[in-house]
Amino acid sequence: MMIKTIIKKGAYFDSVSLMQVAKKLNAVPGVIDSAVVMATKENKGIIKASGLLTPEILRAGDSDLAIAVSARTPADADAALKAAEELLNMKPAQAQAGTDRKAAGLADAVKTLEGANLAVISVAGRFAGALAAECLEKDLNVMIFSDNVPVETEVALKRAALKKGLLVMGPDCGTAIINGAPIAFANSVRRGNIGVVAASGTGLQEVTTLISNEGAGISQAIGTGSRDVKIEVGALTLIQALKMLAADPATEVLLIVSKPPHPAILKKITAEITKIEKPVVAVFLGGEIKEKLKENFYPARTLEEAAYKAVCLGKGWKLGKAREIIYDMNLKAEELARREAAKKKRSTCLRGLFSGGTFVSEAQVILPEFSGEVFSNAPLDKKFKLKDSLKLSGHAVIDLGEDEFTVGRPHPMIDFSLRNKMIISEAKKPEVSVLLLDLVLGYGANLQPLEDILPAIVEAFIHNKELSIVTSVTGTETDPQARFKVVKGLEAAGVIVMPSNAGACRLAGEIIRLAAKK
Repeated sequence: MMIKTIIKKGAYFDSVSLMQVAKKLNAVPGVIDSAVVMATKENKGIIKASGLLTPEILRAGDSDLAIAVSARTPADADAALKAAEELLNMKPAQAQAGTDRKAAGLADAVKTLEGANLAVISVAGRFAGALAAECLEKDLNVMIFSDNVPVETEVALKRAALKKGLLVMGPDCGTAIINGAPIAFANSVRRGNIGVVAASGTGLQEVTTLISNEGAGISQAIGTGSRDVKIEVGALTLIQALKMLAADPATEVLLIVSKPPHPAILKKITAEITKIEKPVVAVFLGGEIKEKLKENFYPARTLEEAAYKAVCLGKGWKLGKAREIIYDMNLKAEELARREAAKKKRSTCLRGLFSGGTFVSEAQVILPEFSGEVFSNAPLDKKFKLKDSLKLSGHAVIDLGEDEFTVGRPHPMIDFSLRNKMIISEAKKPEVSVLLLDLVLGYGANLQPLEDILPAIVEAFIHNKELSIVTSVTGTETDPQARFKVVKGLEAAGVIVMPSNAGACRLAGEIIRLAAKK
């Protein structure tokens, strides 16, 4: 095997373009593995774990592009590096006549799209604040997809928006559904009478798809950005969104999704909930509200429970129906767990490799009931913080969407390459017998999930005959990827697919619990 490297000093390419180049490189004859990433500290760690680290990459800086190839022969490596250079130098295809025109700037965009009232901002964080302020001046609501925006800027923007009766979603807001239109990472869901406010993108996707798949629908789904519920921001957008949905005639049920807010902020949120006449369901993962705030307030422990309670309220069903749905799922899980545990010859470990951070939180709420301690790079309790996210031990769940994995890389909902490597590497470990995954469909997500993930799954099963792979698939039948096709393809490969992340966590945990009894 031969490893060769090229460093391109000061060469910046967006992460999705680099992902596409890397995928094409891996298809070059003779190539074993490749990395095409910005040479950040975080990416160097990932490259090292892949066995591609060279002295040239170690010396490279954050603003340098690193191209590393492992190939069967020196000639294969040279051919791959030449191909990489050619791919990077290719000019983007020109837009065809009649396609969307690229605006010269914000003013031009506003003029071109007469009547537009929402701007989506996805630029480097240091530029996002000024651009958002300019949008507010032009009376545009704003969704800030960008992260790394100073918290002081976030607060200033949200306060300015409040004064003008406008909404700022974000920063780091990746999901919303406004008037039926999915924005950024979102799904194709039914319209209906349930309004969602979420300080969690993946959480928003999970509840909206579960609601839609159960035959109910969404009026609006407003993302706030995860930092909104922190003490520094004060839930400015969340509370504003609650007021908007409370006043919206099309919204009859409100659903709040968040990780546990700061206690002082939770007090503000609960005070607002008590003012709302409509029924409110709330899930604060890892921080359930136990007191009865008002007659029609319904706390939930998991995303699944919250979604099904909202469905019952929206359809006028008794809440017992939500318990029935979950109970039936648990019966199925227990049967599957017995079958899978019977394959295990020893007590084993579980590894969760997630693209959705909220799913990691939900896993930490559910799994300890079955397996005991669960460690994570995004722990709900800091005492369970992993020392090294690339060196897992015991039961562990990883958020591959954390900054340590995404600086200079596409989000793992788009780019499966890192998780695929971890699926294979974890499957090779003799102590691992359960892999717990998520697969998130919808707009913005990977459009060919089966093509990209199945080779890794097939290889994982080859390396580990006792392995169980459990996943949920967050999506709907009308998503671009079509959920039923993805589920069918995964099941054909031997993966156990559950309807929800909570269901997948319970099943994976039960397999571990039963295996431990041997």
